[in-house]
Amino acid sequence: MLIQPWSAEFDDYLHDESRTRGTADSISFPRTEDELRAVLRDLHPSAVPITVQGARTGLAAGAVPEGGHVLNLSRMNRCLGLRQDASGTFYLRVQPGLVLSELRKYLSAKAFPADGWDEPSRAAAARLAEAPEQMFPTDPTETSATLGGMAACNASGARSYRYGAMRDHVHALRLVLADGDVLALERGACHARGRTLELTTEGGRRMCVQLPAYQMPHAKNASGYFAADDMDAVDLVIGSDGTLGIISELELELMPAPAVIWGVSCFFARENQAVEATVAARGRLRHAAALEYFDPAALDILRRARAAGSAFSALPELPASFGCCLFVEIQAPSEDEAMADVARLASVVEAAGGSPCDSWVARTAVDRETLRFFRHAVPESVNMLIDERRRTEPTITKLGSDMSVPDERLADVIALYRSTLAEAGLESVAWGHIGNNHLHVNILPRCREEFLRGKELFERWARAVTEMGGAVSAEHGVGKIKRSFLAVMYGEEALAQMARLKLAFDPAAQLGRGNLIDAKMIETSLSGFYHSGEEGVA
Repeated sequence: MLIQPWSAEFDDYLHDESRTRGTADSISFPRTEDELRAVLRDLHPSAVPITVQGARTGLAAGAVPEGGHVLNLSRMNRCLGLRQDASGTFYLRVQPGLVLSELRKYLSAKAFPADGWDEPSRAAAARLAEAPEQMFPTDPTETSATLGGMAACNASGARSYRYGAMRDHVHALRLVLADGDVLALERGACHARGRTLELTTEGGRRMCVQLPAYQMPHAKNASGYFAADDMDAVDLVIGSDGTLGIISELELELMPAPAVIWGVSCFFARENQAVEATVAARGRLRHAAALEYFDPAALDILRRARAAGSAFSALPELPASFGCCLFVEIQAPSEDEAMADVARLASVVEAAGGSPCDSWVARTAVDRETLRFFRHAVPESVNMLIDERRRTEPTITKLGSDMSVPDERLADVIALYRSTLAEAGLESVAWGHIGNNHLHVNILPRCREEFLRGKELFERWARAVTEMGGAVSAEHGVGKIKRSFLAVMYGEEALAQMARLKLAFDPAAQLGRGNLIDAKMIETSLSGFYHSGEEGVA
């Protein structure tokens, strides 16, 4: 039986990493597209709400159910095939439940579990084994994320500075609609005409979809549906938060892995020095793949974690003179070119008031793993701190921002964060993708009153970031937690346009209920949608 009634053994599937908890009546774990379609066909006549899940690593509660059915894709985790085009580029087909860390293992070994592969895929795999090592560049912090989940929120991570977000590396996909019909989309095969997109499902249904009229910001962005004149249909699905259909297959574009990967941690006494160095590095470095930042509070958390022992005792010691850190990952075709970038970085650090002698350079795999541990220990330590506080105040959670601004507003947005946090008297820690002007500012409430003040502050930041030309969600998606920010960023009419777009794909509003668009807006749009009598047209 594919659909199982809810019982206590499934309660872990009621939450994700946002620490938000939901409710559900049933659950399924399909292994193939056919099983996935069968589940949807069973649920469609009764318009049962459906929440799709992967590994539940998301921070925006997109995988948290609001009643109805949980469709968990973690068992759809196979590699399905491989091809190589005339230019030599490899494309790998995967199911959505494949975990990023597993994909990286396969690529590193140049070997895939190939059960059921056709002969052309096996031939391509043989060529890949003889080719330079390949990689998939999208690099979220949580490598246990599934590729379908990464596509659903347009994940990115540290290396988005060089390689962009998930959207840039998906060549094709299959999208199963709420009634079990399928859209097969390949990049370059179907474009909108202006803001009108015409699609035909494998079942023969024709869809004419009107895309939202808003303009996307010129900043790193995962806020709502992608919409642009003459856009590719694939781009609409990436970042749609499970609200249009359910991705059953992805074709990923691979690329050769760099010959040299070095990491450099540069320490400064003051935050403004790190910001100055970031701006200068963007214009000087030729092979930077990531520019990451850790503020003074982040370094203090690491010091406390190291002193507490346990797993964090392996952290490198941080002298008191180290106030904050700019981490630079250099990916170059040779050691000579990597060393030239390190020299350029040294001059940048010195010009900003830092000392190149206070930098750590990781050139070996062991050293890089130490720095990776250093970087990942910050969010882990913060989560441990909040979990401890929740034992006495269970209504609070960590409040983590995910906002970005254009290049010229980096210093402005950091000044905004600092002044408003001081004014509100809230404890915080910040880290993240400073190269993309995208810091994760985490407010650490001690009580319910501080939690509510923090939420108010986030609303204030959303307005200010929008005025700066930025995005309210840069990489985590919107889910349920950040949907109020979309009204701030785009306006109410744009939300109504988004609702009509959703209903063209999902007329009964079954999929991803509560994600992106609240129930009231959907209900209003449903009334107009059915009054028009034109399903499939929005």
